[in-house]
Amino acid sequence: MIRIVTIAAVLLSCSIGYGQDLHFSQTSQTPLFINPAAAGVFDGWERITVNHRNQWLGASTQFMTTGISADMNIGKNRMGDKAHVGLGLLLFNDIGGDSRFGNQNGSLTVSGILPMGGTGHLLSAGVQGGFGQRSADFDELRFYNQFNGADFDPNINSGEPGSGRSFTYIDANAGLFYMYDANQNTFARNNNFKFKLGVAGYHLNKPYLTYSNGLETERLHRKFVAHAEVISDIVGSDFAIDGTVVQTIQGGHYQTILGLMMRYRFQNGGKITMLNQDAYFGFGLYSRIKDAIIPAVMVDWKGFKFGVSYDVTISALRQAYTGGSLEFSLTYRNLHNAIFKTKKRRM
Repeated sequence: MIRIVTIAAVLLSCSIGYGQDLHFSQTSQTPLFINPAAAGVFDGWERITVNHRNQWLGASTQFMTTGISADMNIGKNRMGDKAHVGLGLLLFNDIGGDSRFGNQNGSLTVSGILPMGGTGHLLSAGVQGGFGQRSADFDELRFYNQFNGADFDPNINSGEPGSGRSFTYIDANAGLFYMYDANQNTFARNNNFKFKLGVAGYHLNKPYLTYSNGLETERLHRKFVAHAEVISDIVGSDFAIDGTVVQTIQGGHYQTILGLMMRYRFQNGGKITMLNQDAYFGFGLYSRIKDAIIPAVMVDWKGFKFGVSYDVTISALRQAYTGGSLEFSLTYRNLHNAIFKTKKRRM
């Protein structure tokens, strides 16, 4: 009963709204996008994740977002009960609109991970820094005042300032992360419980954004993220509940994404040697409050985790486009020997 109350609290204790930065719907598959302190906090040694999102699938104007993240832990032992370091790399490319407005970013992440004496509790703090770039091609835009009465004439001056420019900026982010994993305290089957909680700040230096050949400047608003996740086995069965919430606030914009997945374990992992992990199939819904309902399915098997989801728009944007958005994610975790360490003999 306590577990069910905890899951309900995670899903309901949030506000409603919209966001500003780019986002992915499958929030459980984007750890470094929502918290730098998540770098290196996972079962295994190295992890790489690819996310791709096609916004407004089938529309004449496309918005494509692709992200790649990779992280690893240094100094971690097999029991996971000593302090260690997480290192991460995050890259994304976001292109959209007739002007092919581009938003690219590359950053490095360092986290300090402190397990609390083998009790299942863990704390992590992380910092993330890198470079962002914005670009656009205004020559691809068409304006009403370029209509000569019979046809579109690109030689007519649109009157719009500048023709777009590319510029870069420095970006700084940081976060805190807490996790409790009851699986470290018991060898009982069908009784796992994991709780994650974190806060993070992005664009903490409020970088300047310079458009229109430097004639105008603005500052990128700081973004603050609070997130939580509960994973709980349904005792006596092969099913588990995975509930998530991510709340984002940036400037005058805010966004809430909820997720509730039902997981079915079709293969049991080792409880003592940990040489194999549970394999499961998951299905459920994410929801971007007042904006979209997002059915999703996931498969986790032998270190690979594949997810696919489809955003069904329910907000006023549906008046402009009735279609949705398709999203894929693929994560691989090295669950055995660390690639960058001496191979250890299996017991």
